[in-house]
Amino acid sequence: MVTAEVMNSLIIPGTLGGVGGLTRGVVGLLKALSLRRRILWGYYVVTVLVAVIIGVFVGLVFNFDYRLSLLAGYAGTDILEGIYKSFTVQKVYTGKKR
Repeated sequence: MVTAEVMNSLIIPGTLGGVGGLTRGVVGLLKALSLRRRILWGYYVVTVLVAVIIGVFVGLVFNFDYRLSLLAGYAGTDILEGIYKSFTVQKVYTGKKR
C-alpha cells in the first residue's frame, strides 16, 4: 500500500515530470511530422522516462513544488539532449570537391 508520504515525495513529482517530458515530446513530434522526418519511438520513450526521473529528483531536492517538477521534466530533457548532441561526431564539409 502506498503511503501519502511516498506519493507526495515520489509519485506526484514523477508524474508531473513525465507530463513535462510528454509535452516536450509532443512538440517534437509535431515538428518532426511537419518536416516529414522519421520518428524514433524508442528515443521518445527514453526521453519521457528521463523526464520522470528528473521530476522525482527535483521534487525531492526542492521540497516538492509542483511547478518545478513540471518545468524540470520539460526543460531537463532538453538540456540533456543538447549536451548529448554537443558530444556526437558530425561530418563537416569545408568546400566543394573537384
